[in-house]
Amino acid sequence: MTDPRPGTGFQKSGIDPANVARLVGALDAQDANDGVRRLRAWAAEALAVRPGERALDIGCGTGTHTRALAAAVGPEGSALGVEPNPGLRAAAEERAAGNPARFVDGDALALPVPDASMDVVWCERVLQHLTEPGRAVAEMARVLRPGGRVALLDTDWATAILYPGDPAVMEALTSAILSGAANPRSGRRLVGQLGEAGFVVDDRGSQALLQDHTSVAWPLVRMLGETAVRQGALTEAQRDAAYAELTEAAARHALHMSVTMFGVVAHRPV
Repeated sequence: MTDPRPGTGFQKSGIDPANVARLVGALDAQDANDGVRRLRAWAAEALAVRPGERALDIGCGTGTHTRALAAAVGPEGSALGVEPNPGLRAAAEERAAGNPARFVDGDALALPVPDASMDVVWCERVLQHLTEPGRAVAEMARVLRPGGRVALLDTDWATAILYPGDPAVMEALTSAILSGAANPRSGRRLVGQLGEAGFVVDDRGSQALLQDHTSVAWPLVRMLGETAVRQGALTEAQRDAAYAELTEAAARHALHMSVTMFGVVAHRPV
């Protein structure tokens, strides 16, 4: 289970230069997650990027997938990453040394590219951070040429599971995640938002992002526990009992901690 707290650090209004190292670390952990890798591989196959195409990566972070798009389009194509956080954009540019991928400042609600100028759009784990995700999807429709394709991948935080423990207590803990994102149920909304923007859905996929069952992700669990107590959903005694039960479960390799990520590939009608 990666991307443990979908907080404001990835939003333009919440950019803090002091948080860059933490955000880079979170993005690197996501890149290494098996579930993320599998969903990306499925989406890349369904998107079928071709040599010579013009590709746009919205909210590109450290540029991992922008570089992959650049490799797919080859020297005759172009791959542009849009990222509002200057620290992440600097990391992307550094990591892309020798790769033709380019990176620019920009916002998902006002993409810095002309109408109908792109063949392919990739947007991963961005809409969960937006209070107006439909506007961002409409922007994708604006910049894609007729027949152009889009891949949207996003987490649905309401699918979070933490086990074992008292079901009511575990639900209070996982529900605390929902307060950390502007659009926490983004994953389940992707198909509808694409349809509203005039796209035709071609394929859908999903992957559970799993936390290591042999250990407890204490920074995340403590964040959830503190939030639940602060919101009055749990007492301190209930929180501490949950900590103990999860620790015991991890010791016998019986811990389950996950969240589901969804993907949709669609095209703009000709």
